[in-house]
Amino acid sequence: MTPAIICACIFGAISLIAFILYAVDKRRAIQKKWRIPEATLIGFSMVGGAAGGYLAMLIARHKTKHWYFHFFNILGLIWQVGLVVFLAIQF
Repeated sequence: MTPAIICACIFGAISLIAFILYAVDKRRAIQKKWRIPEATLIGFSMVGGAAGGYLAMLIARHKTKHWYFHFFNILGLIWQVGLVVFLAIQF
């Protein structure tokens, strides 16, 4: 496997976790239960889960009113796609 494929798979796994975290947080918000901290959600988006985080925002309609969630998910998506493209070109 090439480094780009490995990196994309890692980002995919982290995105799945981010998607689940956003969905769980949405469910907890509806049920008025303990919530997942915003820093955790943004952190997972920034370290590789931006695709899953942004997809969960759109599907679950969660955190869509907070500009910084859009900002960090898009910023994360840009650097994650950029890294995969860079690795694909280099190797």
